[in-house]
Amino acid sequence: MNEKVAALLNDQINKEFYSAYLYLDMANFYSRKGLDGFANWYEIQAKEEQDHAMLMYQYLHNNGVEVTLEAIAKPDKTYEALIDPLKAALAHEQYVTSLINNIYAAAQAANDFRTTQFLDWFIKEQGEEEKNSADQITKMELFGSDPRSLYMLNSELATRVYSAPSLVL
Repeated sequence: MNEKVAALLNDQINKEFYSAYLYLDMANFYSRKGLDGFANWYEIQAKEEQDHAMLMYQYLHNNGVEVTLEAIAKPDKTYEALIDPLKAALAHEQYVTSLINNIYAAAQAANDFRTTQFLDWFIKEQGEEEKNSADQITKMELFGSDPRSLYMLNSELATRVYSAPSLVL
């Protein structure tokens, strides 16, 4: 495997675990506000990010690349309004998309077709993540100021269940 591509993937493992920390921090915020549905949504997001990290971890191992684990940064965001974590989540997903795109471009430049194929799933996943985040913001802007509507939105988010990704390495 190309050294630059391997290094980018190794670094992305850390960024995916950071994403999990960030989403747990958002879940904490909503738990403190009494919005268990929102907290549930972000707890599941955290699990998904851990899965993404582990998929990359396994992919590197499957390709004979040693993984170097680095310290995971502490989330540094503070939230005031209920919509703040939602906006931060969208910005973060857009950032992660740019990181995945950079890895994909490096793999393409190195003619590493196996890695580009592996990353195809992540490209699709990031599109879904950005749409979900944008949809959350839209719903909060439309309904969040009405207590009954906020209750219904919170109830909707509480129904989300975790399902592991089905990516074949």
